[in-house]
Amino acid sequence: MIEQAIYELRGQLRDSDVFSQAMTDAELRHWIEEAVLRWSSNRHISTGDKLAIVRGLFHSFRGLDMLQPLLDDRSISEIMINSEQDIFVERDGYVSKLDMKFESRERLEDLIQQIVSPLNRVVNEATPIVDARLSDGSRVNIVLPPIALKGPCMTIRKFPEQPLTMERLMDRGAITKQAADFLKVLVQAKYNIFISGGTGSGKTTFLNALSSYIPDDERIITIEDAAELQIRGIPNLVTLETRNANTEGKGEISIRELIRASLRMRPNRIIVGEVRGKEALDMLQAMNTGHEGSMSTGHANNVWDMLSRLETMVLSGSELPLPVVRSQISSAIDIMVHLTRFADRSRGVYAISQMIGLDNGEIILQPLFQYDGDEPDRSQRLKRSTYPLHRTEKLQLAGLALPEEER
Repeated sequence: MIEQAIYELRGQLRDSDVFSQAMTDAELRHWIEEAVLRWSSNRHISTGDKLAIVRGLFHSFRGLDMLQPLLDDRSISEIMINSEQDIFVERDGYVSKLDMKFESRERLEDLIQQIVSPLNRVVNEATPIVDARLSDGSRVNIVLPPIALKGPCMTIRKFPEQPLTMERLMDRGAITKQAADFLKVLVQAKYNIFISGGTGSGKTTFLNALSSYIPDDERIITIEDAAELQIRGIPNLVTLETRNANTEGKGEISIRELIRASLRMRPNRIIVGEVRGKEALDMLQAMNTGHEGSMSTGHANNVWDMLSRLETMVLSGSELPLPVVRSQISSAIDIMVHLTRFADRSRGVYAISQMIGLDNGEIILQPLFQYDGDEPDRSQRLKRSTYPLHRTEKLQLAGLALPEEER
């Protein structure tokens, strides 16, 4: 009944001579409340239902309609709309289908246009795929027919208002204190760190937490497709975001261009939110040309797959011989951190490895920490290996030392 009432009243209010986009939120809400009271005067409707109708109408004009309560629900980390009939959400790592749907495909399409229009993005049959970012930082991916066969498809990845700190990740068992203290020293000593993991494994969250160890007197430049990083405590911070081409196919600004531009901005460190293609070469070259302490992330099932993907990315943008590519990777990256989703749906660090160099043309990695699933204490499952840390000259130059137990 509530959905039907919202649908009926929304059309009446939108066509009203009183309605204006110039209304303030307070004026709009007051006007909606009066309209609902008049509409319900000859109907038996509870106060709770009236309030739900008012909220629904307000969200349809100023928010994201029926999706707004889902966005406001902090327990939901992801919203997945497969069509106007199928809406799923993720809570605590578990996905469930909601007992709600859009009144029509047209309403979902209108909502999609409502989302992308203020963001200077275009999505239509000619350009049926788009990535965007909501005002609250949530990431949105949209795919329209004819690419999406069941109807308009939209995925919204939400991010916490306050990014998780390393301390909270330790409390959740995502990383041990020993490993966190180890990484803290490496970040401060300007080791180049690459974070890999599958979709939803927590790469951005971990990168945010790791960035809290960066000294606050450094100049940091972040580069992303859609700005998701929430780096705090760095006064000298520049945030760059790519731009898609306009309807004429012009005006695109890629990650490669942003990385090159950032080199002229006197950064101490460059943080690339995620590498997916040719920009991998520019990222590696930045790490190799005096911007030590830089960080980035990438999608992969394990560390070795990530190295293979990096090779493929670099080769897709250049004609360098494979041995040269591997030399670039082994000299640019010092530490690889791999994250994963475990069987209990929790997320955490699976391995921390160090780059040793090349041996007969092959990249050599050594584990520093490795996940031990047989350890009953979840907070102690990331075990330190017996291998010592290499490339210790960075520690010496920074005047730092590893925690006592690592010496």
